[in-house]
Amino acid sequence: QVQLVESGGDLVQPGATLRLSCVVSGVSLDYYNIGWFRQAPGKEREGISCISGSDDSTHFADSVKGRFTVSRDNYEKAVYLEIGSLKPEDTAVYYCNAFSAVTRREYWGQGTQVTVSS
Repeated sequence: QVQLVESGGDLVQPGATLRLSCVVSGVSLDYYNIGWFRQAPGKEREGISCISGSDDSTHFADSVKGRFTVSRDNYEKAVYLEIGSLKPEDTAVYYCNAFSAVTRREYWGQGTQVTVSS
């Protein structure tokens, strides 16, 4: 059974940094790209970052480029999204997604809430 479990969301002040975790079980990170998405209230889900399973290459949406970093730890079977210089507009539920370009299968986590407010 494939499971993705996000954690690390919190209520923080503007300018803070958070590290979100996505722990993956049931599939190998070597064969899946892991994406991070977010959905703010009343808005569509937005793709913000991706790390490749094959070569660790990373990609970021323009809205977060320079403030967010992504990394993975194959031993822990986890992918981390570090989000820095947080702004109120970063408030959203953050989801991780595992996608295989070979099988076209994808899996979602349940999300973790990030709230940025003074």
